[in-house]
Amino acid sequence: MTRLAGRRGLHYARARSFRKRAMSPPNQPESGFCRDCMAAQSGSARKCEHCGSPRLLRHPELYSLAIAHIDCDAFYAAVEKRDHPELQDRPLIIGGGRRGVVATACYIARTSGVRSAMPMFKALEACPDAVVMRPDMEKYVKVGREVRSLMLELTPLVEPVSIDEAFLDLTGTDRLHRDPPARVLAEFTKRVETGIGITVSVGLSYCKFLAKVASDLDKPRGFSAIGRAEATSFLRDRPVSTIWGVGKVFEATLQRDGIRTIGQLQGMEQADLMKRYGSMGHRLHQLSRGIDTRRVEPRGEARSVSAETTFDRDLATLEELAPVLRALCEKVSRRLKAAGIAGRTVVLKLKTRDFHTRTRNRQLPDATRLADRLFRIGLALLEKEIDGTSFRLIGIGVSDLMDAARADPPDLIDLQATRRAQAEHAIDKVRSRFGNHALETGYTFGRKRRPDREPDPEQ
Repeated sequence: MTRLAGRRGLHYARARSFRKRAMSPPNQPESGFCRDCMAAQSGSARKCEHCGSPRLLRHPELYSLAIAHIDCDAFYAAVEKRDHPELQDRPLIIGGGRRGVVATACYIARTSGVRSAMPMFKALEACPDAVVMRPDMEKYVKVGREVRSLMLELTPLVEPVSIDEAFLDLTGTDRLHRDPPARVLAEFTKRVETGIGITVSVGLSYCKFLAKVASDLDKPRGFSAIGRAEATSFLRDRPVSTIWGVGKVFEATLQRDGIRTIGQLQGMEQADLMKRYGSMGHRLHQLSRGIDTRRVEPRGEARSVSAETTFDRDLATLEELAPVLRALCEKVSRRLKAAGIAGRTVVLKLKTRDFHTRTRNRQLPDATRLADRLFRIGLALLEKEIDGTSFRLIGIGVSDLMDAARADPPDLIDLQATRRAQAEHAIDKVRSRFGNHALETGYTFGRKRRPDREPDPEQ
């Protein structure tokens, strides 16, 4: 195995003699390779002639495509099954109590009809034997960063979409890796599976839209490619909801207008679509023909940090809501401190029993990352919302992020605030050694933690 030095770290490639045997000439009709042993495949056999694996990847344009979408398979559930091998053959749902929703479900549970964002009571009706686990976001973020780190070894052009998916542009990386992007991505999937213990699916194309579509075609452990020559015909019979930006509401609008498939859009003029749907009409015209000029844009740091929880029963009083708010503030504070950042705008989120969302915010003169300060601002915002309304969810967060070095200057007027900040730093030291529950405030001390709460702010 040959080790190659790159801008983002060390990259691995096969020895030159094996590469000559394994690689197919670019653009050879139906050229490809085996995703398990990486041996070249130029015929039409259904199994690899070298190792017998059926996981073959063939496509006429395979070695000319460089835009990829990588999506972790049932990410939260996959991480938990990795950490709990006894759950491998069990249906697993990541979510909360019966008042919560499904964050994700493993593929076993999905065969029973369980889907993300489904109300938990419906999920358990569909799959009563499922094991339910609360989300452990801190663990998932850590694993997501491990996957992201491996992506950055392939190319600096990585555009995160969420914690478990991203676009990559591998254009021009052939010389660096001494392999075309398709083969580099196949090696990447193996490294994630063996090194991190979860699986990913890859979509490869010439643009972001079709790369995203391709990554959904063969989950889990999928790898699909969509080329330029086939784009229009491939999209023709697919529903309009395939197009990026067409949600349920807009899909219903299109269906009322008699438009159900992308092929129907392909037969319409851009001017007509724009007359009907404004700027969205331009998008429909372009994407329906496989035209997407968006670039893969690496993103900077997060724009906000927040935490929220859904209750098992609606809460309406300040006495009930304040302890939950305090716990959430401590969770947000831990994340800010761990990342070395702070926020200048505090945002309170409430969701009523009839699913209406209230958002209130306050901008501070100086950024903060202190749980005490977050709680005091959040509590002041919450007090104004206590009017007899019952709430099913509460959240707290900060935006306008900046480096923590500029946060929480000493308060020369409110000396008690300075003392509270010093006490919080002392508590942080104890908790870092003995756990988050080693010391608790009066608001959270003795607070009952039920295993079906989604999610428990202190977990």
